[in-house]
Amino acid sequence: MRVPVYYIAILLFCSSLLLIIQTATAIDTINTTQSIRDGDNITSSGGNYVLGFFSPGNSKHRFLGIWYGKISVLTAVWVANREAPLNDSSGVLRLTDEGILVLLNRTGSVIWSSNTSTPARNAVAQLLDSGNLVVKEKGDHNLENLLWQSFEHLSDTLLPEMKLGRNRITGMDWYITSWKSTDDPSRGNVSEILVPYGYPEILVMENSIVRHRSGPWNGLRFSGTPQLKPNPMYTFEFVYNEKEIFYRYHVLNSSMLTRLVVTQNGDIQRFAWISRTQSWIIYLTVNTDNCERYALCGANGICSIDNSPVCNCLNGFVPNVQSEWEMMDWSSGCLRRTPLNCSGDGFRQLSGVKLPETKTSWFNKSMNLEECRNTCLKNCSCTAFSNLDIRNGGSGCLLWFGDLIDIRIFVDNKPDIYVRMAASELDNGGAVKINAKSNMKKRIIVSTALSTGILFLFLALFWYIWKKKQQKKGKVTGIVRSSINNPGEDLDLPLFYLDTLTLATNNFSVDNKLGEGGFGAVYKGTLKDGQEIAVKRLSKNSRQGLDEFKNEVKYMVKLQHRNLVKLLGCCIEGDEYMLIYEFLPNKSLNFFIFDETHSLKLDWPKRYNIINGIARGLLYLHQDSRLRVIHRDLKASNVLLDYEMNPKISDFGLARSLGGNETEANTNKVVGTYGYISPEYAIDGLYSPKSDVFSFGVLVLEILSGNRNRGFCHPDHNLNLLGHAWKLFTEGRPLELVSESIVETCNLSEALRLIHVGLLCVQENPEDRPTMSYVVLMLGNEDALPRPKQPGFYTERDLIEAAYTSNSSQSKPYSANECSISMIEAR
Repeated sequence: MRVPVYYIAILLFCSSLLLIIQTATAIDTINTTQSIRDGDNITSSGGNYVLGFFSPGNSKHRFLGIWYGKISVLTAVWVANREAPLNDSSGVLRLTDEGILVLLNRTGSVIWSSNTSTPARNAVAQLLDSGNLVVKEKGDHNLENLLWQSFEHLSDTLLPEMKLGRNRITGMDWYITSWKSTDDPSRGNVSEILVPYGYPEILVMENSIVRHRSGPWNGLRFSGTPQLKPNPMYTFEFVYNEKEIFYRYHVLNSSMLTRLVVTQNGDIQRFAWISRTQSWIIYLTVNTDNCERYALCGANGICSIDNSPVCNCLNGFVPNVQSEWEMMDWSSGCLRRTPLNCSGDGFRQLSGVKLPETKTSWFNKSMNLEECRNTCLKNCSCTAFSNLDIRNGGSGCLLWFGDLIDIRIFVDNKPDIYVRMAASELDNGGAVKINAKSNMKKRIIVSTALSTGILFLFLALFWYIWKKKQQKKGKVTGIVRSSINNPGEDLDLPLFYLDTLTLATNNFSVDNKLGEGGFGAVYKGTLKDGQEIAVKRLSKNSRQGLDEFKNEVKYMVKLQHRNLVKLLGCCIEGDEYMLIYEFLPNKSLNFFIFDETHSLKLDWPKRYNIINGIARGLLYLHQDSRLRVIHRDLKASNVLLDYEMNPKISDFGLARSLGGNETEANTNKVVGTYGYISPEYAIDGLYSPKSDVFSFGVLVLEILSGNRNRGFCHPDHNLNLLGHAWKLFTEGRPLELVSESIVETCNLSEALRLIHVGLLCVQENPEDRPTMSYVVLMLGNEDALPRPKQPGFYTERDLIEAAYTSNSSQSKPYSANECSISMIEAR
């Protein structure tokens, strides 16, 4: 039977219409049965953005990326496989049943994945009209429930609604990093990152070196970016709450295209699209003049681009090295002409400046300026104060401690900063009084005097007790202060009495004993108000003594970080020396990872979180703390766990700090623990932050494997854990290192990355090991990693033998695996 031609035409039309409808409904989404091949694209619902494969500049490599969909110039704003380019057009993007986006090459190998941590039931991937590629449950339109999103894994571009900052719950940082070149989108040397320590500010960093600083947020803008003003193109905001810290911007007209980019030469530039010329123009550039260079004028210096030379010392300060300043080298900075004496100091007002670096600052949002001034005066370490927010006449309090870094002049900039000065440096116009209420103060003084007179007899009855307490306080404060470089510094360390601790620990009962280390025993205690504490009591037979006690106080009282154990106070009575810490109920990491039963309580997310927490604690010690501390005894037993299994580094009795521009130091007394100390330290007595990096790498491999480095046994070889991990890695079998208790449930890509990072940290040459800042970056992103070199101490070699090669007749001290050691190096 012959079919009429018009029937065939109708059939073809209906088929085409059906195809168009199917394509339209799935244009911005793929599910687990679909894929995107090179040459295919998906486009957001409004056509703003396109996801597909492209080749940047003159490159022949192919990358999966997102670019603008409505402009003539291909402008990539996000790249997935930055560190793993495709060599041909065989790339395929798929969504697995678990809800993970995977990019496959010609051989079917995964070269990039989204690493979604939450399992999915019916996942889809969708390109939103904001430019955000998201993975979510089908039908769930709540953006709070996303399984993964590209907005949390930025490239070199900050789009509207993207966040630059940190998730304080997960510890994830959102930052942008430059391309290597216009032809190569792999990670370059320049990053823009919001630093969450002290009062947050944005830094532009080249590798680990700070190049530019935004200054703290003043309620309207960052104090170092006066060019950031209200404009017809976009608004901006800074958010600081319990969950997040971030900066972002919003466009005022959705048809207006603007993007913020970090460039290869270290500039932060905002571009705007001009339809008339079909091109991008630079709307704004940060870091435009010489005074934008971080700390150009050194400590306590001030930069003015209108002066020649541009650098001068703050009023009341003089060049630290006059000859260097005369040669236009200001890096040595300035020092006070007259030292502070704490009790008689005042303040000099400094207006129209970019506020100093806030890395070691303290802030309070509710104080007024008078309260802020008084708070600064009470702390001898406080060197300056300012309002936190300039709106509505000013509010909040921001305090600085130590040197004032990276100040520059900006005309009419707010808020003012008040710099602490010795009384002799202040003339009648220099001493600042803020909202002084003289008559009110006089009335308060008179009232106080009368009250004191009435209570005098009552107080006299307690004179003897008070005197005894003051004597005890003087003794404790004197011992504690003697361990600090500045003897006059008030450490503000609470003092506990022996009878209080005896009662809290039930007379140091064996039942309350938590453990014992080189310092002595540790007991759990409960104070009268119900607060739980941990009391570390120096044993009379301890291998550590007063030096370690003072050393621990010296560092712990100045270090505050969520991944460091908090020191609550100390006690010294007679021969008793005790340190009082916050109580951490889950004991040490050592208790869990090396015990077959307890290790089951450490699932993969907990282990991953513990490793990240330790890394952030070390980063704070090495880079972000005031003292730049090297722990020197990082090991599993010195990592304690709180109620939520968050890690806290403890035991700073062996810690040392680096001053100035020191990168390493030498000691004749080698301390630490076998299996964790680095080769250059054990053999040559050289310690540096890279010594802690080595210990961290050992700890990472121990957490993953559940085995100790020293004492590790394997039937096929005599290598220790480092050697075993290295052997598996070089043979392409690294996952065999992972403990059987977690191997079936762990995130394999995360496990592989941690093994890789661990081996990078334990490389024999300290120069090959990454810094902790780079370690944190490697843990927080999915970029390709450099190949590690051979580990140090990767066989069961006697560490002491290496240290005594220069004197074979020297006897060898012995230490068990979990004991701290002290070795006198032969010279």
